[in-house]
Amino acid sequence: MSRIFTVSFASVYPHYVTKVEKKGRTKAELDEVIEWLTGFDQAALDAHLAAETTFEDFFAEAELNPQASLITGTICGVRVETIDDPLMQQIRYLDKLVDELAKGRAMAKILR
Repeated sequence: MSRIFTVSFASVYPHYVTKVEKKGRTKAELDEVIEWLTGFDQAALDAHLAAETTFEDFFAEAELNPQASLITGTICGVRVETIDDPLMQQIRYLDKLVDELAKGRAMAKILR
C-alpha cells in the first residue's frame, strides 16, 4: 500500500491551488476539475477538506466520471493509463488534470 493513500486530501489540496494559481488559473477552476473527476459538488468537496479525508476514503466515496478513462499521459514518468492499482490510477488522474490546468490547457479539453 502506497503512503499517499493515507495522506489527507486536505493536506495536498493547498499545493494544487498554489500550482494552478502560479500559472494564472483559479481555485474555482481547480474545484471544477476535481468535481468533474469525482462527482462531488462544492459542498461535498468542502466537507472532505474539512474532515481531512484520506485519498483512499476520498476516492472510495467518489463516483468517478465515466470519461476519466480518456485521461492519458505521463505523471512522474509513468503513463497513467498503464497503472495497475485502481486507487493509484485515480490519484494520478487527478494529478494529470491539475497539471493540464496549470499548463493552460482549455477547460473544454481538460474535461474531455
